[in-house]
Amino acid sequence: MYRTALRNVLAHKARLLMTTLAVLLGTAFVAGTLVFTDTLGSALKSQNAKSFTGVTVSVSDDGAVSNGYSRGARRSDAGHLTEQTRQAIAALPGTAEARGVVSGFAGIADRKGALIGDGFSTTGTNYVPGADGQDARYPLAGGHGPTSAGELALDTETARKGGYQVGDTVRVAVNGPVMQLKLTGLLHVDDPRVTAGGSLAAFDTATAQRLYLTPSQFNEIDVHAKPGTDASALLGQVRRLLPGNGDFTAQTGQELAAEQDRQISAATKGLSASLLVFAGISLFVGVFIIANTFSMLVAQRTKELALLRAIGASRRQVGRSVLIEALLVGLLASAAGLLAGTGIAAGLRWVLNGPGQANLPDGPLIVSASTVLTALAVGVLVTLLAAWLPARRAGRIAPVAAMSNGDQPATPKSLLVRNTIGAVIGAAGAALLVLGASNRSTNTVGLGAGALLIGVFVLTPLLSRPLIALLAPALQRIYGSPAKLARENALRNPRRTAATASALTIGVTLITALTVVGASVNRAVDQADGTDLKADYTVAMQNFAQLSDQVGPQIAATSGVSASSVVRQVPVEVGDDTRWITGVDPNSIGELAALRTTAGSPDALTHGQLLVDQGYVKANGTAVGDVLTVVYPDGSAGRLTIGGIVADNTVVDGLLAPDQLIAPHSAGQGPDKVLVKGVHGADPALKQALQNATGGNPLIAVKDQADLKKEHRQMLSAALNIMYGLLGMSVVIAVLGVVNTMAMSVFERRREIGMLRAVGLDRRGVRRMVRLESLLIALLGGVLGVGLGILTAWAGNGTIAGSFKHLGTVVPPLPVLGFIAAAALVGLLAAVWPARRAARLDVLEAIRTG
Repeated sequence: MYRTALRNVLAHKARLLMTTLAVLLGTAFVAGTLVFTDTLGSALKSQNAKSFTGVTVSVSDDGAVSNGYSRGARRSDAGHLTEQTRQAIAALPGTAEARGVVSGFAGIADRKGALIGDGFSTTGTNYVPGADGQDARYPLAGGHGPTSAGELALDTETARKGGYQVGDTVRVAVNGPVMQLKLTGLLHVDDPRVTAGGSLAAFDTATAQRLYLTPSQFNEIDVHAKPGTDASALLGQVRRLLPGNGDFTAQTGQELAAEQDRQISAATKGLSASLLVFAGISLFVGVFIIANTFSMLVAQRTKELALLRAIGASRRQVGRSVLIEALLVGLLASAAGLLAGTGIAAGLRWVLNGPGQANLPDGPLIVSASTVLTALAVGVLVTLLAAWLPARRAGRIAPVAAMSNGDQPATPKSLLVRNTIGAVIGAAGAALLVLGASNRSTNTVGLGAGALLIGVFVLTPLLSRPLIALLAPALQRIYGSPAKLARENALRNPRRTAATASALTIGVTLITALTVVGASVNRAVDQADGTDLKADYTVAMQNFAQLSDQVGPQIAATSGVSASSVVRQVPVEVGDDTRWITGVDPNSIGELAALRTTAGSPDALTHGQLLVDQGYVKANGTAVGDVLTVVYPDGSAGRLTIGGIVADNTVVDGLLAPDQLIAPHSAGQGPDKVLVKGVHGADPALKQALQNATGGNPLIAVKDQADLKKEHRQMLSAALNIMYGLLGMSVVIAVLGVVNTMAMSVFERRREIGMLRAVGLDRRGVRRMVRLESLLIALLGGVLGVGLGILTAWAGNGTIAGSFKHLGTVVPPLPVLGFIAAAALVGLLAAVWPARRAARLDVLEAIRTG
């Protein structure tokens, strides 16, 4: 039987080609994911180790406010890392050097005033020269380090992008007006935030402290020990020198490096898990193709298998021979997929290291033993699992079937059992979808969607008849007899048609669901911006950091501004909970945001009282007149009276208070944004005036309502495009399934095609018949996928309804019709080769050997 299995694989290698490709592609996705994430993690860890070379002990101030990035409840009386602390650590007998580090962000403008980098990795720090005048952490590539307030150094790549050379004047900004500084040096940098497309600006220490902290304060102190000094002992000595009322993290360099390695591992594992989900979808689609292929092979070899039974082979031996064929196919395809996946990972790294890309750190390609074993195991197990039912059916072929012809039809009992099981699973899935949508449970919706999808797959042979009957008449009116034959062929074996269509249904379902959810969220955001936001412009940092306190008054004084208000969010402690409270201008916020009072006084803010939204009231059971005792970020306490309740608003939500009450206790936290109303509405002159008022800071963006809507759409579109791309592999595998089914169908219907040719059907008619059959199967998968996708999206929207005001299910007609049209195109393209092959069959040879 083993020789028989090997002979069958070799004899049917052409018919197994598409199955092999399906397993290969799915396995390549798995292997490529594992190789790429392992390679990325190894390279990042190697670079991380270099970053901590020479760091024996590191102390960081976890609560230091650094130009707008601190969002914690920092107390004003807490201690900080100061120059005095650094000097005390430097005086320890085991210390060779104690380096004070200041960090924040700094936007660099090119010669046209545009920001260099993405805004999120625009790093600013201090340059700490040693005895030789150079900073060992940032080796000089040219010039010298900054020594005064009017100087800075840049990393070489940022200088190249901006067209700057040593001696040029560079426009730099943090969260306030632009500074004009002289470029004194160029630096070599291995910080991944910078090498991945960010920028680095280095100032002298005093300037960096003035920009980011306060004079003599540091974010971090790194200690380099003398030879022979025990790191743990030095760590204990350093801890004893830290201010007792501060919020510090002190670790050895090894502990810090290990912690960073753990974070890198967690990040790469998260990336790997996300990608493997899509790899799993591709493999799941492949299961249908493999099962379909082996089912068709078993049907085509009914006589052969029955003869084996007749000469003494047992059911187990016959079934085992089919599984051995699957094992051989799985091993071959998995090995090829492993090689292809390794090549994909290498190519992806090369692409990401190209011009303008992420510039990943260098390192060897990591192909671990676990990756090899995982790829091979996944490919083989998926193939064996998919071939199990065909193998079981093969074992049930009776010896008397040697005298029959073709596939054995399913019994009425088996069809009844199948349809009953499918109906029960589908109904359970639909019920779970409704329950999850009403309870806003993502897990329940996911479970329901999976159950519904499986139920529909089981029922597809039953559903295929009415759906194909609905689609076919239009084709028959246009194409006549070939369309009628195509319809009959598609309905001849509903299970085969269903398995082929189901592979395509999976991809269409997921893509449709994503598209409908995206359209629904976009509509909700647009409506919220249109109804809740009355301001013409929003001024905020591009990296979502906080603005300088100077920006609010500068904008208010700008010509053409009729009303403006800062929006400052700070965390406060209310009882045992931490809540966000938003400070606004009580006199103008009503002109900038739609605050609809449902209880209490709409003028509560002007009287120094709180406004709370309905969501907060519902969650906490508060009412107008209640007094909240809050603890501000600076540690002081206050009592705020609820003066009114407003409808939920996407611009300002939760607790709303006059900014003059919040700002003095914010512990240095600046406004998140400034809302602006123009005298003449939104116009280009006012926008330019607002940009000028901020000093032309490249990090500060001035956006009107159209810009905000566009930004939201672009962010969502980018996420959807990534998922579309990852789902593309499953669609490719589904296409291979259609090609495979049609090709094998042509092979097993050679005599029939020969007879049709003999009675007058020409080559064009044969090609048309095969293409239309493929078209009907693809349309069946597309229509089912669109319907399931819309239903899944509706339930998914229910789980996120609390996060988006006005969220409803929006079905965009053009994309949905486009998906059905794309499915039809897939069917036509997949049939090109099988149709050509069918049309070229020799009539007499086909009749004789069919």
